[in-house]
Amino acid sequence: MYTIRAFHNQSVRETEPHSVIDRSPLAFHQRLPGYTPTPLIDVPALAHELGIARLWVKRETSRLAMPSFKILGASWAVYQALITRLGTTPSWQSLEELATAVAPLQPLTLAAATDGNHGRAVARMAALLGCRARIFVPVGTAEARITAIQAEGAEVLVVEGTYDDAIVRSAQEAGPHCLVISDTSWPGYEAIPRHVIEGYSTIGWEVDDELERRDEDPPDLVVVQMGVGALAAAITSHYRRPAYAVPPRIIGVEPTRAACILASMEAGTLTTIPGPHDSIMAGLNCGAPSLIAWPIISAGINLFLAIDDQYACTGVRRLAQAGIIAGETGAAGLGGLLALRDNPRIAAAIGLRSTSRVLVICTEGATDPDAHARILASDCRTDCLHGQACMPTP
Repeated sequence: MYTIRAFHNQSVRETEPHSVIDRSPLAFHQRLPGYTPTPLIDVPALAHELGIARLWVKRETSRLAMPSFKILGASWAVYQALITRLGTTPSWQSLEELATAVAPLQPLTLAAATDGNHGRAVARMAALLGCRARIFVPVGTAEARITAIQAEGAEVLVVEGTYDDAIVRSAQEAGPHCLVISDTSWPGYEAIPRHVIEGYSTIGWEVDDELERRDEDPPDLVVVQMGVGALAAAITSHYRRPAYAVPPRIIGVEPTRAACILASMEAGTLTTIPGPHDSIMAGLNCGAPSLIAWPIISAGINLFLAIDDQYACTGVRRLAQAGIIAGETGAAGLGGLLALRDNPRIAAAIGLRSTSRVLVICTEGATDPDAHARILASDCRTDCLHGQACMPTP
């Protein structure tokens, strides 16, 4: 059994009328070329293994031709930032028309810090709208992720330090000809990260619509990854709407090596944990929660769970057996469920039982193919190396 840490939220608010996010981001995404809802996959074999009634995997491995859900937040935030700077909402039917409408703002650069997926999504939007992109990554970022960002036409700069150091560096780029598109917030910088959270709400609406189409009951337990907390805030806001007569319980998952949100819950206040943050769940390697995500997730998530890398690796392999090719961060939600299976006392306390209907979100595909191959070749009897995927057992 591998190490986990857990914090039960004794003061959770299961209904939060002020956290409602409407369907405007979904309507925007539906106008983008190539939009289609991502699959909601029923995985009965995994449900049986976990001892639950249903397991749905919302597969975000290909979203608007990108290998993760991040384009949802980046595209909506870029759009909102551009129309704010324009001072008007232009009429447009295509991205070409939108690019023409924002042309008076040129030359314009979009800047961001990233562990991979968010920066690539910002770079894609910059290319589509005729902007430049400058993306900052922490040292140790997988070369495959850097190459993918560069392939979008972006300039990539490696920052000596953690993701949080890259955030600080990216913030210095803000100016008349540069918009910083961050998925986390700090004092004085809140509007754009709030739009990122709004953009992620499309995931929840798509799940609702698909289950309604199938005439199936909604999940009674939702598992979501936590990095700075933006996705977790979007999912929490969605499932804490008054529309849910019986709101689902929510579990937030992060790495034990970067458990800044769990540490903040334990301290009762926003807490920064020092690096290095070297989990293989690269998209969750964050040392400080987002200021605007924190009030939502601290009030709305039932269980905060930090898991070792081995659980994410096992999640990658279990998803592969189900035909879902996931990266390490993408499999972290399932990794959290696997950790609960190994810790029945915690599972019982959160209400995970044989009748449970559980939703997990596979947030990314195999964005580091070498790491993915190593994970599939391993059985995790050996420890994961710091910052690397599990290596094959001799």
